[in-house]
Amino acid sequence: MTPPQAFSANLARRVLTALVGLPLLAAAIFLGPPLLTVAIVAAAALVGLLEFFRLVLQRGLVPMWASGVIVASAMFLDMARLGPLRAPVWPLGCALLLASTLLPGPDLIDRVPSAAATLLGAVYLGALGGTIAALRLLEPAGEGAWCLVLLLTIVMTSDTLAFFSGHALGRHRLAPSLSPGKTVEGALGGLVGGVVGAFAVRSLGLLSLPASHALILGLAVAALGIVGDLFESLLKRWAGVKDSGRFFPGHGGMLDRIDGLLFGAPILYYYFIYVR
Repeated sequence: MTPPQAFSANLARRVLTALVGLPLLAAAIFLGPPLLTVAIVAAAALVGLLEFFRLVLQRGLVPMWASGVIVASAMFLDMARLGPLRAPVWPLGCALLLASTLLPGPDLIDRVPSAAATLLGAVYLGALGGTIAALRLLEPAGEGAWCLVLLLTIVMTSDTLAFFSGHALGRHRLAPSLSPGKTVEGALGGLVGGVVGAFAVRSLGLLSLPASHALILGLAVAALGIVGDLFESLLKRWAGVKDSGRFFPGHGGMLDRIDGLLFGAPILYYYFIYVR
């Protein structure tokens, strides 16, 4: 398949996946109760965590599957402010996970890297994933949906403009050792797309968001989304795989879809908690 044909085929799969998935996601966010969206985000984070652990396995390390899921879940619930206790419980979970490396067993030399990789996955998908869910739970309830849509729109418009501008104008590699296909021109297009997305959501449902804030948030979330994309590229390079999985046709695995959201969500989370 020639490069233009490959590009067209990949684009068609992306568009078809988006046409099916985005209306369903929008309906869940705006028509369903907040906890439905939280459950969807939790499921996505869990799938992403399992994909992350499979990347770890590709490097010959054995992640602590059960402990990792438990610690990630505690982090997720704490960040989403859904924990039943007044104080977070995930520090205790982390301590117990690390203590489990002292139990008798083989492969002593791999215990520390395995524990470190497991904790990295818990923070990556649990803590950062929890901030995505937290946006939907922000008060007032009606605005929480728009706060989450702001994140989704900034990252998606950034990805879309980066994809097209990089394909049409890309000349200078952004991070050739991590992702040879990403270009400086594509990243600049992504920043523009982030601002466009922020102002689109502002005009539709967040009229109280100052224009200067929308500009800054669009740039910051888009920039961190690019960083998140590069971080996931680093993980895939480290593991020696092309995609984290095949969950979405034309889009790769779950991590390939939510990497930018995971890094961009904390910006909006802290903005709406402490600035608004």
